Amino acid sequence: MAEEKTFPMTLEGKAKIEEELNTLITETRSEITGRIQLARSFGDLSENSEYASAKDEQAFVEGRIKTLQNMLDNAEIIDSSEIADDEVAVGKKVTFKELPDEEPESYSIVGAVEANPSEGKISNESPIAAALIGHKVGDTVSVTLPNGFDMDIEILSVEVA
Repeated sequence: MAEEKTFPMTLEGKAKIEEELNTLITETRSEITGRIQLARSFGDLSENSEYASAKDEQAFVEGRIKTLQNMLDNAEIIDSSEIADDEVAVGKKVTFKELPDEEPESYSIVGAVEANPSEGKISNESPIAAALIGHKVGDTVSVTLPNGFDMDIEILSVEVA
């Protein structure tokens, strides 16, 4: 049997997934059930777009519930406090600059399920984060980008996210 994929995440990320799961189970499910019952009352289900739409949404929500439950069942909680203060890891915020003289950038490294680049959270599976993990402040790291080019970056600081 294939080994289950683990989902590295922070405690904050786990809490957000648990919150979404709870909302889907306690609120969204019952709202959809109500819409299905209402649509059934309209009569002929074969030409009832409200019914079809509600059933499609129900299928999507049930799939999302299964996905979230799988993530939680296979979560690998990363405690960044157990890692050296100056070492890049999941749950840490890293500031770096592209060499030779670009402006510094800061990102929190999180598990893939928590990633949101617009909030400054990049996945541990992204090329930059994957290259940085395990390195320390002052290290210069070569990152191979998806376009095949290499980029050298210097780690300026690391802190708990």
